[in-house]
Amino acid sequence: MKTKSGVLPSSFRDPDGFLFRREGVLYRQINDSCREDYDCLMQSGLYERLVSRQGLIPHKEVDISPEQPENAYIVIQPEEIPFVSYPYEWSFGQLKEAALVTLDVERIALEHGMTLKDASAYNIQFHKGRALFIDTLSFERYREGDPWVAYRQFCQHFLAPLALMAHRDIRLGQLLRVYIDGVPLDLASSLLPGRTRLKPGIAMHIHMHAKSQAKHADTHETIERPKLARNALLGLLDSLSNAVKGLSWRPAGTEWADYYTETNYSAAGLEHKKKLVGEFLDLAQPRSVWDLGANVGVFSRLASERGIPTIAFDIDPACVELNTLEIRKNNEQNLLPLMLDLTNPSPGIGWQNAERDSLIGRGPVDMVFALALIHHLAISNNVPFERIVGFFAEITDHLVIEFVPKEDSQVRKLLANREDVFGDYSQDVFEERFGELFTIIRKEPIEDSSRVLYLMKIK
Repeated sequence: MKTKSGVLPSSFRDPDGFLFRREGVLYRQINDSCREDYDCLMQSGLYERLVSRQGLIPHKEVDISPEQPENAYIVIQPEEIPFVSYPYEWSFGQLKEAALVTLDVERIALEHGMTLKDASAYNIQFHKGRALFIDTLSFERYREGDPWVAYRQFCQHFLAPLALMAHRDIRLGQLLRVYIDGVPLDLASSLLPGRTRLKPGIAMHIHMHAKSQAKHADTHETIERPKLARNALLGLLDSLSNAVKGLSWRPAGTEWADYYTETNYSAAGLEHKKKLVGEFLDLAQPRSVWDLGANVGVFSRLASERGIPTIAFDIDPACVELNTLEIRKNNEQNLLPLMLDLTNPSPGIGWQNAERDSLIGRGPVDMVFALALIHHLAISNNVPFERIVGFFAEITDHLVIEFVPKEDSQVRKLLANREDVFGDYSQDVFEERFGELFTIIRKEPIEDSSRVLYLMKIK
């Protein structure tokens, strides 16, 4: 849930300022300690340059009382991101785009006499189909000869997980959920295959970097940071950029990536289902949609193409990647694909389990799609109807849900190698359980199918 007032739990670590809400509106307090850096950002032309390139979130200065007056310099109101996502929910391509945007912002900052003091992946959000930088307080004045203090953080937050996903296993991106400040370089170095030591960028920025960290960790002496000429710093950024650009992952060979070419829907059935979902959208007029189990976003786009901000969640990294590529290809602005295991969704993590919100904490949403999903939850994962409906009632007002009966070929596959202990899995019981918390607005059989599509509204 969005905090109604007070400092955001995700925004307490930076002594230069913080985000807070007042009467539901998001603001950022900038403290006196950041006065000169903020003025430089605004007066050097850097802010205008980045905003014009859609590389930095825009803001306006506002005349309201600060949240903590004793430290305050100024209060700004940033444009708000409708849905905050996290790096462990991004596809390979999204994390790669975020990395390159971070490096691009640093290059442009140097042109204006500034630099990034941190390079956290959490400083990036996806907004209107693009990755952009959101932390106004990350900029500080550049001093000739200073190294890039955010170098290690960039390697941990971006290069290490991307290299692991590309060279070892795409699922290792989930390490970002365990390590909130990025994947430790010694761990990444040990997990990467030996052949990566022959790749200059990976060798330098992960393997040698990890070795250097280990060496310094064994000493108790104060380490003086070496001077780094501006040209050398630009060379470092080019090297990091080339290393990131050299990483790739091809989304193929997973369980769901070819779902719509192998589904048991007839062409007429699929088109009828699309028609019904479109009618339900037009009837309910939601302001936001979450599509749970979205695959490559076929039905998500019925909402996003109507101008509705839509999140397309799926457990399959190939589906999320393919969806991301389609968004880039068509310059779509209302759709955000994200990774989600609905049986183990993103939890609240960080200090007091509150720095990064859980999935539920980022709700509620006006409408949820649960298409071709109920049998996977109820049969594959043994989640009873009453718990499924309780979850949906917590996160949404309107529900578009598809009931898939036991005679459906997909359910028969799920039951082929296990005992059928699901005596309550029937349409009558489904309607009874969901009817306890939702009102059924419409109920429509899908053509050439035994499936039924429902539009429901919370009671």
